[in-house]
Amino acid sequence: MQRTLVIMVKEPRPGRVKTRLGRDIGMVGAAWWFRHQTRSLIRRLRDPRWQIVLAVSPDREGLTSRIWPVDLPRAAQGHGDLGDRMGRMLRGMPKGPVCLIGADIPGITRGHIAQAFGVLGQAQMVFGPAPDGGYWLVGAQRYSALPSNLFSDVRWSTEHALTDTLTSIPDCRVALLDQLRDVDTVADLKP
Repeated sequence: MQRTLVIMVKEPRPGRVKTRLGRDIGMVGAAWWFRHQTRSLIRRLRDPRWQIVLAVSPDREGLTSRIWPVDLPRAAQGHGDLGDRMGRMLRGMPKGPVCLIGADIPGITRGHIAQAFGVLGQAQMVFGPAPDGGYWLVGAQRYSALPSNLFSDVRWSTEHALTDTLTSIPDCRVALLDQLRDVDTVADLKP
């Protein structure tokens, strides 16, 4: 059984990545932080228990980028809002457990990812909540089709994102992991 970890990454260009953080520390500083954070996260999460796939944006530039490790498979995120892109990534991966994370979670470890895959033995979906009401991980068993309403009517980048997502899948067995912080503003960089 193949386990797949999808990491959503953007080309770290000033003004195109981590713009809320960029308003606090400058767009060049935000792009620099994201580039180094992403490299560190990928290095930290490499593990023989799962295959890492990079979900890249923008599509064409990300597929040919020299910034990301060349040995990791890449998939274009495509168009649409965050829910459209995450749904496409989850549905497009091989059958078996799939977890998807963003690249802006400094506290994530291989232990967190192993735990997420472990709970997918009993739960159909797993989420890693964030203190801001969103989530740092979504995972699915992927032995059958994902719920058709998954990510419907989610108010992204608000304190309602996790609640809205859970509302979109009322008949699923869901597990929640430890809360971790993603980085959106300079306040999120403080331990």
